[in-house]
This record gives sequence, C-alpha cells and structure tokens, in this order.
Amino acid sequence: MALSLELFRSVPRYLGARAIGSKAPGLVAGPLAPLRLATLKDPVAPKGRPGWARVRPLLSGICGSDLATIGGRSSFYFSPLVSLPFVPGHEVVGELVDACDDLAAGTRVVLASVLACAARGEDPPCSNCAAGDFGRCDRVTVGHLKAGLQTGYCADTGGGWSRMMLAHRSQLHEVPQFMSDEVAVLVEPFACAIHAALRANVPPGGSVLVVGAGTVGVLTTAALRMLTKAERVIVAAKHPKQRGAAKLVGASEVVKPEEAVGAVRRGARAVKLKPERGSEFLLGGVDVALECTGSRAGLDLALRTTRAGGRVVLSGIPDGGADLTPLWFRELELVGAYTSGTERLADGAERRTFDMALEMASGAPMLGELVGARYPLDRWREAIDHALSAGRLGTFKVAFAPQDS
Repeated sequence: MALSLELFRSVPRYLGARAIGSKAPGLVAGPLAPLRLATLKDPVAPKGRPGWARVRPLLSGICGSDLATIGGRSSFYFSPLVSLPFVPGHEVVGELVDACDDLAAGTRVVLASVLACAARGEDPPCSNCAAGDFGRCDRVTVGHLKAGLQTGYCADTGGGWSRMMLAHRSQLHEVPQFMSDEVAVLVEPFACAIHAALRANVPPGGSVLVVGAGTVGVLTTAALRMLTKAERVIVAAKHPKQRGAAKLVGASEVVKPEEAVGAVRRGARAVKLKPERGSEFLLGGVDVALECTGSRAGLDLALRTTRAGGRVVLSGIPDGGADLTPLWFRELELVGAYTSGTERLADGAERRTFDMALEMASGAPMLGELVGARYPLDRWREAIDHALSAGRLGTFKVAFAPQDS
C-alpha cells in the first residue's frame, strides 16, 4: 500500500474550478480540487508482460498541464486519452525497487513519460514509434494498459505523486551518480524544451521570441542557445526573477510582455500597426516565436510578432481562444511541440531527446536551482497553491518529495 494523490472524476468540482478557478486560485487548491490523499494498493505489472518494474519516486514536478487538469482548464479533447481515477505526476526521478532488464534494483532513473507502443505491448509498433517519434504514438489508448497518453494520466501505472508507481523499461533512463535529484527531475521538461527548440528550425543568424520564462521558457531559451545558431533571442517574461533567469541562460534581451512588440519591432525594423480594437501587431518580426505559457495572450503575442512566412511553435499546452487571423494573413507555420522522442540533427545524425537532455543537464548543475520548493504529499494543498502562484512568488519548479513524511 502506498500513500498517493489521486485525481478522480467530479463534474461539480470540474465545473466550479473552470468557472472561478482563475479568479480565486486558492479554491483550486482547496474545495474545488478533484484530488484526494489516499492509501492505494501498489500498481501491479500486467501479467505475463516483461519489462515492468516498481519505482519509488524521490521528486516529482508539478507541471503546467497538471495545474490545467486540476483547474478545469484542460480541453475535452483529452478525455478519451486518460483513464480515471489516476495518480498524476510525469516529471519523475525515482529509485527502482525491482531489477528491470539491465537495470539493477536501487538504480536512480528518470522517466520518459509517454506510454507508447513498447509499454503497451503493441507489436509491431505504430509507424511513429517505429521511427522513434514516441510522442506521436497512435496506440496510447490500446494494448494491455488502460488509456493514458503518459504516466501520470493512466489508471494502471500510477504516477509520481505517490510513494510507489510502475514504469516500463522503454521509459527508463539511468541518472548519473553525480547528478542531484533537483537536476534530474528537470530532465523530462528539459527534453521537451530541446524538442521544441529543434522543432523551431531556427535559420542560422535568425531571430527568436520566447513568450514566457517559467520553467518551460527558461529551459527552452537554454536549449535554443545550446542547439541553434540563433543570433537574437528575445524573451518576454512577466516576473522579475523570470527575467533574471532568462538573461542568465543566454537571452539577448528580456522584456515585459507588454514591451515585446516594441522590442521585436526595433530589432526587425518592422512596421507596427494598431487596429481599432485589439492589440498592436507587426508587419515584419522575428523568424520564429515559441509560446511557452499555454495562454491565449501568449499565443496572440507570438502570432502578432512573427514575420510573414515565419514559424510559431506551441510548447505550452494551449488554452484556446487566440485570434488566428495573423496565421492566415501572414501565412505562418503553426507547429506543435508536445514531448520528446528522436531528434534529427542538422548533420543528419539521430539522437534520443532524453539522451541529449541528460548529457546537457549533466553539464549544467545550476539547473537544480530552478526547483524552488518541495513538499511532502500530505501538504499537497500548499504545494498546488504555491505552484499556481509560482511566478508571482519568484519560484520556478514546485515538486513533491513523496518519500518525505
């Protein structure tokens, strides 16, 4: 039996959180949260299916997608892609309880969160998994597991917000001994940031706007500087500590969101226009914009500041409602960057995103400083409340430490 935070179906709480959660976020961490602290049976590996092992989570991050789910802001598109009730938590560093193929019990691991064909026993795999694009798996609702696009959204596997969960060998990556848990828990979001930076396809000497400088935005900015030949990287960040972190990881210029149009205009010598109603926009702009907040305002800003024929990458889970007129009028490319898989590099080489993230994080121990708070499971209301206000409070990543009492 393991102490766990379980997300359960509650239509009244969902509707309540969706209606007033943005105005009173404290209620989302309180009576409107469809979460409960429970002692659950340990998840059991599917019978006759090799490659599964129990994992004891050491740290598990609270992601923006988790907060969107708890706060009733997730799209109904996801409803057939999850199985309730489930234990959230997909950013996980943990310790293997059982030996798993070539990994010994006691090995510290991080999880690639997608429950793709290999984990589901689908053989032959779908065309995406066969190509190494596990984040695009077409089989996340079938096989010998219940529906679940990722660990943390599947009723069968458990998740990182618990003291025990299941993982498949295809998901597991060994953590170097010298790497701290605080850095390791960021490997999964760093892998996503690397994927987004490479999906951006920034031209050599190109200009980039990163919208948002929470954990995703900061890691994406770092990945852009490490992996692309962008000349100018502007970051629009709402809070002072976010602006400082963005500058630290290599942003050329950091501005408040309301100053971003002007900053892009100056660098691109673009024409700024103001419609009768609505926000100003540019004719001209950056080559690529990456939206890292998931907000309507963030996507609006990205679309309004990208040059004709440029690319906009959605890295944050979209909240919906943005005006897509610039997409049509300026013939922009709108690209999603969901998670990670196999990257095709400029020199023609192919590398697993998680391998790249582990290697790059190993050389950047200061990333662990982004983990600004850790909570035991029984203080989950404080943890969720903190995560909902993290930017304003100067915190980046809030994490659960499930083994703490």
